[in-house]
Amino acid sequence: MADCFECKEAERYNQGDTDVNVTVRTGSPVTVTVMSLSEELAHNEAALETSRRMTLSGQLLRAARKYPERVAYSFEGRTTTFGELAQRVERLAGAAWTLGVRPGDRIATLLNNDTTVVEAYAAASRIGAICVPINFRLVGAEIGYIIEDSDPKILISDPQLEQQAAAGLAVANSGIPLLVTREGSAAPGAIGYETLLAAATPPPAVPTSEDDVAFIMYTSGTTGRPKGAMLTHFNLLMNTFNSMVVMGISDADEVWLSGLPLFHIGGLNGILPYLMLGAKVVLMPTGDFDAEQVVETFESEQVTGCYLVPTQWEEVCGVPEIDSRNLALRRISWGASPAPRAVLESMAATFPGVAIFNAFGQTEMSSVTCVLRGEDSLRKMGSVGQPVANVEVRLVDDAGEDVPVGEIGEIVYRGPTVLQGYWNDEERTAEAFDGGWFHSGDLCTVDEDGFYYVVDRKKDMIISGGENIYSAEVEAVLATHPKVREVAVIGEPHERWVETPVAIVVPHDADDAPTLIEIQEHCRAQLASYKKPTAIRRVDSLPRNASGKVVKHILRTQASGGE
Repeated sequence: MADCFECKEAERYNQGDTDVNVTVRTGSPVTVTVMSLSEELAHNEAALETSRRMTLSGQLLRAARKYPERVAYSFEGRTTTFGELAQRVERLAGAAWTLGVRPGDRIATLLNNDTTVVEAYAAASRIGAICVPINFRLVGAEIGYIIEDSDPKILISDPQLEQQAAAGLAVANSGIPLLVTREGSAAPGAIGYETLLAAATPPPAVPTSEDDVAFIMYTSGTTGRPKGAMLTHFNLLMNTFNSMVVMGISDADEVWLSGLPLFHIGGLNGILPYLMLGAKVVLMPTGDFDAEQVVETFESEQVTGCYLVPTQWEEVCGVPEIDSRNLALRRISWGASPAPRAVLESMAATFPGVAIFNAFGQTEMSSVTCVLRGEDSLRKMGSVGQPVANVEVRLVDDAGEDVPVGEIGEIVYRGPTVLQGYWNDEERTAEAFDGGWFHSGDLCTVDEDGFYYVVDRKKDMIISGGENIYSAEVEAVLATHPKVREVAVIGEPHERWVETPVAIVVPHDADDAPTLIEIQEHCRAQLASYKKPTAIRRVDSLPRNASGKVVKHILRTQASGGE
């Protein structure tokens, strides 16, 4: 298998679109095609240019050529070597090509964590297509919007999500092929994924540049509609190098436990350094978080690194007799929401000698912009850390002028990890890049030592259990309830999820105000479950400023004061 892949598949791929002057097949004689000197020079230059590229599929091919028998991914006890993974990627890329996918076209995925996600990402890269990962928590209406906006040529799903996928296609009125990772799917028009791969032949060589868009990652916006952040291979490559440098990831014996959904930018970026090194990734299955199972996996797989959100680390640290386990952890990281001091102290006590990092950023920045190291986590409590090496940071006021140390300003960025823009949205792209810097929407301060602190969010984003919830999106749905006259959604502290969405409602009829159950049922059909309000407060009016906008900081003050 290794000889076949290295001598046939990899050589064919690396030749680009030029003629192959040496063809090698296992057990067959070598056939030489004579070229003129100019033809051979052009051929060699094309092959060299292809070898310089650092696309996602290119990295996989390099790893497969160098380490064909190494385990690339482990999932629920099943292992896949780099050689096996590369061959499956070739077949999937060939199947997508047969279905009409061409460079620049989109391949959408609605998948739970599995090696299929990695296959889809690399196969899209292999033929110059753009992958569109979809959050598996979304409902049909939300999925339909993303499908309609991104206009993919195919959608790949799995048995647990095929009905959501079919519902999304119906909302978008899209007849594109639906590939489902099981045979005999009940979803209308579904094609069996494995059957398609078995019959597929490799696609032609497709030159792909690091500057080509690799992913459109949808992130919710303040208008109530998601935005598609366009990220290139180069964007992700630079973020990968950031992670490797900051966290000291450099050895092929590393083992990463992927604790985030792979549709998430954090989940994607977590696995990329290990792909580059030819190291192993253990994928956690989608579902309820099991801290004891995580610790078991730490030990059985000799995991060296893992990223979890603070509430998950709290549970892991509470697993009985964890200090007696034979663990190989070298680094652990957290992010997505603030960590209470008690959790940070528990992490340090539970894993003495293990480097601890807090990663801060956003999808549009590919994603990490600042890192807080463990030695600073307590003395700089509340900080998101300092900027990574190749990200330039400023804090600016509404006029784009720098604010003094200690003053609040919007954090803006420049650097090679900045997105290319928003898909199909020139207006929001221009707004985001006002003044030549990417505007994050986060309001921050910086101290004399250069540590940044997030104090508020311009876009009223709520982070609940590590998931981003934008109030405008929830408000747009609640405003359609027949009993709601006006509504505002804010985040309030929550013991487990850090924040939770709360609806402040002005009812049409004070004597017939909507109940919490009615509000949640109204949301259920149009929003992912984690976005629904967990409490409502009924008020006579919403506080507004002179221009008529709701003043949410007053609502937060009233809520914290118990009114």
